[in-house]
Amino acid sequence: MFDDLHLDHILLTPGPTPIHPRAQQAMMRGMLGHMDPEVFKLNREIQDDLRVMYGTEPEAFTALLAGTGSLGMESGFANLVEQGDEVLVCANGSFGRRMAEMAARYGARVRLVTAHLGEAIRPEDVAAHLDGVQMVAVVHGETSTGVLNPVPEIAELVRSSGALLTVDAVTTAGMEPFHMERWGVDYAYTGAQKCLSAPPGLAPVAISERAFARYSARRTPTPLWYCDFEGLRDYWVEHTYHHTVPVNLHYAFHAALRAALEEGMEARQQRVGEVGSAILTALTPLGFSHYVKRPQDRLPTVLALRLPEGLDDAAVRRALRQREISVTGGLGPTAGVIWRLGLMGEAARPAPYRALMRALEDILGETGLVRRFDEALERHAAGASPVSV
Repeated sequence: MFDDLHLDHILLTPGPTPIHPRAQQAMMRGMLGHMDPEVFKLNREIQDDLRVMYGTEPEAFTALLAGTGSLGMESGFANLVEQGDEVLVCANGSFGRRMAEMAARYGARVRLVTAHLGEAIRPEDVAAHLDGVQMVAVVHGETSTGVLNPVPEIAELVRSSGALLTVDAVTTAGMEPFHMERWGVDYAYTGAQKCLSAPPGLAPVAISERAFARYSARRTPTPLWYCDFEGLRDYWVEHTYHHTVPVNLHYAFHAALRAALEEGMEARQQRVGEVGSAILTALTPLGFSHYVKRPQDRLPTVLALRLPEGLDDAAVRRALRQREISVTGGLGPTAGVIWRLGLMGEAARPAPYRALMRALEDILGETGLVRRFDEALERHAAGASPVSV
C-alpha cells in the first residue's frame, strides 16, 4: 500500500514544498498577456477559490500579490497602518519579530506581546494590551519554532476592541480549515510555495470589507505603490492596467489551489496528522522529541523536533543533502537544537519521509526506522482512510 514513488530532490523543509504535478503542468502552458480576457477569467476563479480557502465573507477582496509571503506581510502594514497608529504585535518567533519591524517602518507605535520560544501567545496577555490599539498582528503558525498560536481566541478578544486583526497564515491556510469571517480576521496572507505546493513568487491575500473601509479612510496615500489596495482592485476587479502579473505563476497557482480544494481541508489536515505521527513514532527511539511541550501549541505543518544529545546536526544534514534530501535546522537560538520538518502540501506524504527514514538508517547506523514508520501508517489506515503516497 505504501510503495515508494520515484523521487527527485526531496524537500522536507518548512518551505518551499514540492510542486504539485498539476501546478507543474499548468506552468508549462504558452504565455498570454496579463490583460488577456482568458487571464481575467482565470483570476476570477482564483479569487472565488481563495474566498473558499480562507473562509471569507462573500464580498471580501482576494488577490495574488506578485511576490512571496513577506510581501503579503508588508502589504498589510503598508495599506492599513498610518504614522502614529498603535499596533499590537504578537511575537514569539522570527516571523512575529519581522511583523514588528515592518509595522515600525510604516510609522506604527509598536507594542509587543511575547512568549518564550516554543510557547504560544497567551490570549490574556493580548487582552491586557488592547486599549487604544488600531491593529493586532499575529502569526498563526510560527514557522521558526513550530508553534501554533491561538488565533480564534485572540480574534474573539480583538473583535470587541474595534481593532483590525492581521494574521500570517503562511503555514496554516490551505492545509487545514481557516475561518476568516467566523473568527473575525480582517487581513490574511500566505505564500504560494507553502501549503498549496505552487511555485514561489505569489502571495495570496484576503481583505475583509472592514479592512478595506479602514484603508479607504486613510489620511495619507499608501506608501507602497506596488501593492496599494486600490491599484490591486483596479486590476483584479475593474480589469485596468496596474502592473504586469506573472501569468504562468497564476496558472500554476490556480491548479494547485483547485487540487487542494478538491481534496478538502479536513482530508489534508488528517494527512498531516497521520504522517507527522508516523515520523515521531519512527524517530522517538533515537532520542528525538517534541520541541513544543504543550500538545495544543504544536503546529502540525512544521514538526519541530528536539535533536538527540550528541547528534551532529550539521554533519547529518550535510550527509542527507548528499543523498538529495533537504532538512531544515533551527533559526537563531534554536540552531543546532531542533529540526523543522515541513508537512505542507505535497511534502506531507509518506514517500518522502520514508526516504528520510531509509537515509537515516544508513547515516546513523540504526535499524527499524522504516519499519516503525510504515507500521504507524498501517495502524492509522486500519482505523481511517489510507494516507495517499
